[in-house]
Amino acid sequence: MKYVDEYRDGALARKVAAAIAAAADPQCSYSFMEFCGGHTHAISRYGLEDLLPGNVRMVHGPGCPVCVLPIGRIDMAIALASRPEVTLCTYGDLMRVPGSRGSSLLRAKAAGADIRMVYSTLDALAIAQAEPQRQVVFLAIGFETTTPPTALAIRIASSKQLSNFSVFCNHVLTPPAIRGILEHPDIDAGAVPQLDGFIGPAHVSAVIGSNAFAEFAERFRKPVVVAGFEPLDVMQAILMLIQQVNDGRHKVENQYVRAVTAEGNLIAQAEVATYFELRDSFEWRGFGRVPASGLRLKSEYAAFDAERRFEIEEVSAPDNPACECGAILRGVKRPTDCKLFGAACTPETPMGSCMVSSEGACAAHWTYGRFRDHARRVA
Repeated sequence: MKYVDEYRDGALARKVAAAIAAAADPQCSYSFMEFCGGHTHAISRYGLEDLLPGNVRMVHGPGCPVCVLPIGRIDMAIALASRPEVTLCTYGDLMRVPGSRGSSLLRAKAAGADIRMVYSTLDALAIAQAEPQRQVVFLAIGFETTTPPTALAIRIASSKQLSNFSVFCNHVLTPPAIRGILEHPDIDAGAVPQLDGFIGPAHVSAVIGSNAFAEFAERFRKPVVVAGFEPLDVMQAILMLIQQVNDGRHKVENQYVRAVTAEGNLIAQAEVATYFELRDSFEWRGFGRVPASGLRLKSEYAAFDAERRFEIEEVSAPDNPACECGAILRGVKRPTDCKLFGAACTPETPMGSCMVSSEGACAAHWTYGRFRDHARRVA
């Protein structure tokens, strides 16, 4: 298949790996964060870290929207779904994310709550049209990639005057999260290595454009390379970052030219701007409240805002103290640094959100990385 086989070619990967080894100055160390969980998954799945020199380190970032949703918001969703008149629609990977006191949407469903898994916002709209006696709430989650479909759902619901459809909005933004990482006290305290650059998210950048990351190159003097999700995409992005560091440059470069432009998808951006506005702050798992990082519906569309319609109060709940998911999302720790990893916490019995979503760092390492860890120990 075009643009798949070419970007998984082993011979080409070895050539790029050789170029990386040649470019990496042995007197220097390089620390790059891949923000997106899709990149973390690719790095683990294809064993890309095994192809890198020892002085090039990849740091997992918070780019999994399921992972960064705080426990309090899960508790709010469960409380909403427990109302007898409500049908809560959500994506499947949210069902098993732990809430507080061992709760989850899946357990709430088993206890009788009307919670349904859907593949798109249009599925939720179809349920609202088919069952006018139910209050259908779509649990909206994701970065800039999944926000336009939610905006489209509001547009359709408004045009059809669906009085029984609303959105519980948990959409968050990528640039404020990167800013939060660079300004977090973890870096100043030396808990995480000084980051030399970022692999920028692919699908997010297709919507907001590569120019959205200019701040990190200009203000923070950190190079950013937007990359696709195939293994050779990631390898080429690492090479481009190393070359920028060696040259003392800090620019935003676009490796993923086959899908991303500098300006992004202007139609999608306009659709989002029509229906959404910034919250003053939004809580992220592992980060606390991050300023101007979340979206909510504008007041003129309050009728479709579940938080307003059902007068949902904000809930904040602490993480499981034994779970290191928050530190892993900030790049401070790796999955294997968590005492629960592979013991109490597995994909079948997740104790934290990083083990639930396939894009979570713990789930990716469980699926692929632990076998290489075992092979290294045996060797």
